[in-house]
Amino acid sequence: MIEATLLNDFIAALLIGLLGAGHCLGMCSGIASAITFSMKADQKKSTSMFSLLLYNLGRVSSYSLAGFLFAASSSTLIIWFGGKEALIYLRIFAAILMLMLALYVAKLWHGLLKLEQAGQFVWKFIKPLAQTFIPLKHPLFAFPLGFLWGWLPCGLVYSTLSWAASSGDPLNGLFIMLGFGLGTMPAMLTVGAFSHHLKKILNHHWFRYGSGALLAIFAFHTLYIAILQLS
Repeated sequence: MIEATLLNDFIAALLIGLLGAGHCLGMCSGIASAITFSMKADQKKSTSMFSLLLYNLGRVSSYSLAGFLFAASSSTLIIWFGGKEALIYLRIFAAILMLMLALYVAKLWHGLLKLEQAGQFVWKFIKPLAQTFIPLKHPLFAFPLGFLWGWLPCGLVYSTLSWAASSGDPLNGLFIMLGFGLGTMPAMLTVGAFSHHLKKILNHHWFRYGSGALLAIFAFHTLYIAILQLS
């Protein structure tokens, strides 16, 4: 039963990452391009792609760690402040954020940007450290760059992270954010002309509306289950 829950949450988070790929390209494509262009001219293209892969693995690692830590913290708080009922309220909050994400992905409402602004306080301490790795002096430095850049304020990440925290289980939180991170990777591994074409597809209104609708269904389902548990 536990393994089935982990797998289901992993797949759902993977889908969220895939559906939110357009936002990821807008937020992080600049740094991804900077990685490939910062490599020396005499280095092979395969080296640039290896650096890009390491950057994204670092980014996904930071998401996974955040999922583990936030879920562990929420499980501790739940024990202190009301047990199972507190977890249900946390899931309701996660469902509301997921609904906000659905509207944001569909570009019908941009209130989630306020959440990104709140994350700027922490980011202003991390960003200078991350920038010390640019330009890359060695492909292996792409991993710590990605790990630090993974803390860039992002409403898409925060919404998924709230869901990971609401699981109340560190391992489940890790798997949720791992699935989300892997879901963003296909888009983030595209650079150059193909990235431009992919952006056009992901930003097409039918894709945006369809993605928003699927995320809204997931949000309402999560909310429905949480309310049932309260009754």
